[in-house]
Amino acid sequence: MLVYKGGYHLKSELILASTSPRRKELLQLAQIPFVIQKKGIDESVIITNNPAKKAEQLAIHKAMHVELTNQHDVILAADTIVAYNGDIYGKPKNYEEAFNILSNLSGEKHEVYTGVAIHSKDKQLSFVEKTIVEFWPLSTEEINDYILSNDPFDKAGAYGIQSNGAILVKQIIGDYYNVVGLPISRVVRELKKFNINAVSNL
Repeated sequence: MLVYKGGYHLKSELILASTSPRRKELLQLAQIPFVIQKKGIDESVIITNNPAKKAEQLAIHKAMHVELTNQHDVILAADTIVAYNGDIYGKPKNYEEAFNILSNLSGEKHEVYTGVAIHSKDKQLSFVEKTIVEFWPLSTEEINDYILSNDPFDKAGAYGIQSNGAILVKQIIGDYYNVVGLPISRVVRELKKFNINAVSNL
């Protein structure tokens, strides 16, 4: 378990059920102390093809697999899904898959859904945030160069808006941080219902 407390003590302790460096950075940006604890899950049990429902159900599934050992603990889990024309794009497994995804998204608008689940011993909450992203038309050379940077391979939809993938994006409609992996402004507000506050608000 990795601890990120910064010397502060909370009445309730937040457990982030994710090892995503981007979600960790966003919580740190919001000055919310937390610990990391993630259990491996079988994502195949979520069988819906609806991207919004799938993102939310996966987040709930992740949250339910982390044990609450203290009555004051609060679990935060999230899952981000990229969807285009009814297809769901996860993390590409190889060059060919990354190339196909980025070629399909080139010059088009797609949706990014992040499902969020927050659980304590006596309260459960979940929601989905949607952001629309439009790509510039991309040449084969641009796609190849981006893939060769190795940036696509640990990111849903084969791109990272917060890294090299920023140059692919023409515009977004909605929460930028939702595309990064966590709609942090809404998360901060929902966490207050669980007695979890940013350090600056303590």
